[in-house]
Amino acid sequence: MSTTICQVMGFIVSSLGVAGCMVSTAMDMWSTQDLYDNPVTAVFQYQGLWRSCVRQSSGFTECRPYFTILGLPAMFQAVRALMIVGIVLGILGLLVCIFALKCVRIGSMEDSAKANMTLTSGIMFIVAGLCAITGVSVFANMLVTNFWMSTASMYQGMQNIQNRYTFGSALFVGWVAGGLALVGGIMMCLACRGLIPEESRYKAVSYNASGRNISYRTGPYKVGSGYEPETKSRKGAGCEEAARSEDGRRSYPSKYDYV
Repeated sequence: MSTTICQVMGFIVSSLGVAGCMVSTAMDMWSTQDLYDNPVTAVFQYQGLWRSCVRQSSGFTECRPYFTILGLPAMFQAVRALMIVGIVLGILGLLVCIFALKCVRIGSMEDSAKANMTLTSGIMFIVAGLCAITGVSVFANMLVTNFWMSTASMYQGMQNIQNRYTFGSALFVGWVAGGLALVGGIMMCLACRGLIPEESRYKAVSYNASGRNISYRTGPYKVGSGYEPETKSRKGAGCEEAARSEDGRRSYPSKYDYV
């Protein structure tokens, strides 16, 4: 029962993690304009992995996609690739995990096959979570580097040259989603151990006689104690000799035969 609960909980947690990775990748607020020095502004800018947006004070929002990938930084493209790989692995892991659930019976599938599928899906979830966490962390490192470079430019009197950007809500969603996928994958790997049949864990070892083929009976055996009464009563020697004679005549034992 505990194995089934662990497997189902791992599936649910991993599903939430994969869904969070997809939402985080599609969100536009990976980086938002820092309004610390200018809280009142007519234009608010924020950027995502696929497009940059500008929101005016009137409420009108205009987004412009990145039409080319050649002008984007290499680290930015690496973040895209990591998030896509994490989503693909997560979706494949969910498909495998659905057929590996112990409560789902498909034909005559054995428990050993379900155990292998559960382990495979767990590894996929772990890799997907690591990809999401790595991609979000790389993007956050880029924001921190650009933020301090922009701050240094502001101290030199060039505050109008470029804007400072800080963490957006998509980064926190990506971190949480990657953590959920990682925890769900670990739970699936733990559930795999409970699905392995007992006979495959401990295999009996048979020993054969080296000299010749000897078969041993496993039935009960009786050991003599030496005190059992004899089955046949011993007759006197004189009676046996008197029963027969050499000439074939019947002879009777004498009184000396019993001495």
